[in-house]
Amino acid sequence: MLASLRVERRPGVFSVVSVDETSVAPGDLRALEEVAVATLREAEGRTFVVPEEFAHDAALSSMFDGAWLTLSVWSALDSVGLTSAVSSALAANGIACNVFAGAFHDHLLVPVDQAERAISVLQPRR
Repeated sequence: MLASLRVERRPGVFSVVSVDETSVAPGDLRALEEVAVATLREAEGRTFVVPEEFAHDAALSSMFDGAWLTLSVWSALDSVGLTSAVSSALAANGIACNVFAGAFHDHLLVPVDQAERAISVLQPRR
């Protein structure tokens, strides 16, 4: 899997915001849902990954702003080791990452100023 790994950077910067659904007007929540590229419900609130401009314009407090990297290698949802290998390689190079998985790809949010270095670490020139 790692030998065929390709890393693609999605254009833009993405903000991670957390919202207490009970304290947000329904229209504002719908707007967040429409623009969100990822979302997760947690006990503390709902986490949204949205374009940075949207978070800024909506006066949402960002918990993290990052570059979005997609690992364009197919891995089964029950495969073992990809997340560990990727996060370990980045950690060894002092690069923070927030990992989340879709049905077809794993995705990372990394600090914007370290995005190119993260890509180099994960996808060395062959």
